[in-house]
Amino acid sequence: MSEHILFLTGKLAEPSLRRVLAEMDADFSYDVHQLGISVAGLMTADMIRRRLTGLRDADRVVVPGRCRGDLTPLSEYFAIPFERGPDELKDLPEYFGKQVQSPDLDHYDVQIFAEIVDAPALGIDAILARARDYRQDGADVIDLGCLPDTPFPHLAESVEALKTSGFRVSVDSLEPDDLLRGGRAGADYLLSLTADTLWVAQEVEAVPVLIPRHPGDPGSLERAIEAMIARGASFIADSVLDPIHFGFTDSIVRYRRLRDRYPEVDIMMGTGNLTELTEADTTGITALLLGMVSELHIRHVLVTQVSPHCISAVREANLARRIMYYAREVTSLPKQIDGGLTTTHERKPFPYTGAEIEQLAAAVRDPSFRIQVSSAGIHLYNRDGFNTAFDPFEVYPLLGVENDAGHAFYLGVELARAQIAWQLGKRYVQDEELSWGCAVPPRGEDRSRYRSAGVTMTRHAGTKRKTKGNT
Repeated sequence: MSEHILFLTGKLAEPSLRRVLAEMDADFSYDVHQLGISVAGLMTADMIRRRLTGLRDADRVVVPGRCRGDLTPLSEYFAIPFERGPDELKDLPEYFGKQVQSPDLDHYDVQIFAEIVDAPALGIDAILARARDYRQDGADVIDLGCLPDTPFPHLAESVEALKTSGFRVSVDSLEPDDLLRGGRAGADYLLSLTADTLWVAQEVEAVPVLIPRHPGDPGSLERAIEAMIARGASFIADSVLDPIHFGFTDSIVRYRRLRDRYPEVDIMMGTGNLTELTEADTTGITALLLGMVSELHIRHVLVTQVSPHCISAVREANLARRIMYYAREVTSLPKQIDGGLTTTHERKPFPYTGAEIEQLAAAVRDPSFRIQVSSAGIHLYNRDGFNTAFDPFEVYPLLGVENDAGHAFYLGVELARAQIAWQLGKRYVQDEELSWGCAVPPRGEDRSRYRSAGVTMTRHAGTKRKTKGNT
């Protein structure tokens, strides 16, 4: 007869726990009991004793790994074993000795428009090269950004070249002439039309993206939307994301209201006003924005990667849209699905404690150096000794490699990686590069293609603002 296990959990984690157990192909029967608290990690042994009213014929009880308090009195009180499970639900199969199944990230419902901001300054061959790079990173549509007061004589030829090469294309301009030329050349989308320029949409077949006439003017956007609905024509609406301290919070509220007012309308969000104009790692910003996009069922995002710190923005958006789609579909938090957006820190950076590493080192009987990292520092050891340091220069005099350039170089590289891993909280494995998630292209891919054009164009509710240099 198989074992019967009772799992205790909270409100937020219950759907994920049930799904993990259902997918685990467990060789035991089970029940799930939700104790009436929101966060399972806030559960305590005393709370369990007060709230658990029945054991449901369980042979043992598994509580969340972060449950606080001594479980021994619970085992004695209920007369069956109580034990802590893993800290993270995703680790439950491994806890029971089962093969961990990777989540399916092949699906998504958000289309990425990757903007070539400085398109007028590039030749057609350069535009095609940039488009291929963006497509490789996950872009679905190549957006040709037109610069204010800057001629773009080869706009039509650029659209035609991209279409001939199999790209879907959008043209981004506030000048009707640019939009008409792009649309007549075969562009699939036109960014950005206002209530005053809706007539352009009647002249060409491209799908228009509508924006407000002025910053913070949702009324003009709604009038444009109503006009397109009355025509029975396809369109996308964008209430425009503003930069921090220039209307950011209000612009988030406008997206919420736009979705509430028009539940079925296609919406776009441009991320550049936050990623480009905030000096912070873009992976976290992108994850947060794509989480909002997922909650509001926004189907299109416009992404730029101009400033040096935004060089992987398209690739980050591509991964984020897949993670958020998966999490939403399985009613899960966007956690422990894929680590590609945690570029500088890792969830479990140090698999061994310093004491455990020292114990392993005691069994070494050869002169080859081993390097490991724990929260206690960098550990370097061989048969001749065990050393722990925070700075590789502290142990260099002890290595005895002054006359062996090759060995010294190797140890220098490895100790530098180990120091970075310890400083940032990253997983270090000797003889392997550090993992930087989706911020670094895969080994073998041409990394020289990531570059900055030095000019950032931001869509700001009907106007284009140009900022020189690094933004």
